[in-house]
Amino acid sequence: MERLIEKYQRRIVFTQTDFVRSIMREINWQARFIGIKGARGVGKTTLLLQYIKLNFDNMPEKALYVSLDNIWFSKNTLSELADSFVKQGGTHLFLDEVHKYPDWSVELKNIYDDYPELSIVFTGSSLLEILNARADLSRRAVVYTLQGLSFREYLNLTNQTNFKAYTLDDILENHAEISQHIVKQIKPLHFFTQYLKGRYYPFFWSKQRCIFKGLKKLLI
Repeated sequence: MERLIEKYQRRIVFTQTDFVRSIMREINWQARFIGIKGARGVGKTTLLLQYIKLNFDNMPEKALYVSLDNIWFSKNTLSELADSFVKQGGTHLFLDEVHKYPDWSVELKNIYDDYPELSIVFTGSSLLEILNARADLSRRAVVYTLQGLSFREYLNLTNQTNFKAYTLDDILENHAEISQHIVKQIKPLHFFTQYLKGRYYPFFWSKQRCIFKGLKKLLI
């Protein structure tokens, strides 16, 4: 378990929180059992790590992030991890890529039932696997869907803007005012073509930052 903790702590150190997805504010993090589903590459791992960094920075021993495709689980079980974590005072377990672990739904259901003091957040790439899980987790877990970047989020990420989300009623009733407010700050159509070229998946930003840092070093 020590190796898992070391990897988790290393990932937290390098997790940035200058841009956080909108769904962070929509999730009821007080729920004891939360599932987050979404396609590969939409940012599920980053979402978990950002939430931990923003909320457990002063009490890191209370939270643990683990990816279930880690080789540690070839000789150890998820139930053993949960038991050891709770006995050491842990309260929030964040499990990434649960579909990579055999019979994950059964073990998660048992952990949820056996450790009422433990809150669990898990992610998976398959909606069907979560809804059809043998332990019927869909009745126990509050499940959210993480999509890729909306165009609004893409603009906020790449241009340091802070456009809020509007409801359909807002747009229908106040479209003129909303449009004027936006175009005063940015010309959105200028960026729309780039957005359509793979900017739906947030990992493009990490690559772009790496390129920028490399160029900056060369210039210095």
